Amino acid sequence: MRRFRSALLSLCLPLALPLALGGCFSLSRPFADPGQQARYLTAANLPPARLAVPTPPNALLSDDAATLWAHDVAQAMVNQSVPAIAQPRKKGDWWLKLNATTHGNTVVPHYVIMTPEGKIRAEADGPAVDMAGWSAGDRLTLQDAAMQEAPQLANLLTGIQANMMQQDPHSLMNRPAKICFKGVTGAPGDGNVALARAFYSSFPDKTNTVTTTEKGADFIVRGTVALKTGTAGNTGHPVDHIEIVWHVLTPDGKEAGAATQLHDIAPHSLDGAWGDTADMAAEEAAQGVRTIVTNYSGREHAPLPETKSSPKKAA
Repeated sequence: MRRFRSALLSLCLPLALPLALGGCFSLSRPFADPGQQARYLTAANLPPARLAVPTPPNALLSDDAATLWAHDVAQAMVNQSVPAIAQPRKKGDWWLKLNATTHGNTVVPHYVIMTPEGKIRAEADGPAVDMAGWSAGDRLTLQDAAMQEAPQLANLLTGIQANMMQQDPHSLMNRPAKICFKGVTGAPGDGNVALARAFYSSFPDKTNTVTTTEKGADFIVRGTVALKTGTAGNTGHPVDHIEIVWHVLTPDGKEAGAATQLHDIAPHSLDGAWGDTADMAAEEAAQGVRTIVTNYSGREHAPLPETKSSPKKAA
């Protein structure tokens, strides 16, 4: 049993928790609309699921090239998990205003994040590009400009969303998350009960609470265990493979992420009482689930405060 515990510590954290983080909201997902429940978790007035990118009229480009640039910017934002669309802005849209200015023998693209009310919320210059390629509407030049600036714009959008969360008393930035734990299934021995008890005890902290009722819950957690007979290990003795997955779901059933623990154990070594093994596994699982909840809700993102330039109107 001790051998399983020590190996679980060394193997499960590198293998499981990064997988959980990679599968959950790696949030950015700024301005995305993950559904009614996630909207409630973040802010009461989240931007819509679309960020419009209209064709710019003042970008030192031909009409065709300006349209192409807008499409390239929208695609680059999609690659950053921002659901942007190259189209004229509509009522209620947050949108991205594009323009460009000359600086010596170069062109500097400029990006402005606009509120639905037509106010500047944030803006940034992109890297300077070659004037000849820009003026000619060279496809690679426009694509490269869009790709270089997209990460910074995504960060700005994430900061804007975090600022909105900060101002909303109902967001998870301002209250603990309510987690409904539905128990563990599939474990040999007393694993279902032992793991469930240990997780229920280990999980709560100052930013997360746990309950067994779904009403009012922000997330639902279920644990599943799979045990498979494997081939002989390095010592020539047979081993079993155990996989414990802690699924984190929104109340509407959408998966926010999963923390996975993998290990090889001696056959039948967990057919009876799990003992301290359950405590160790649950403690690690609790860390992974907390991280998924934090990432999915975006509650630790740094808010982008409004500045003096934010209220400005722009056409």
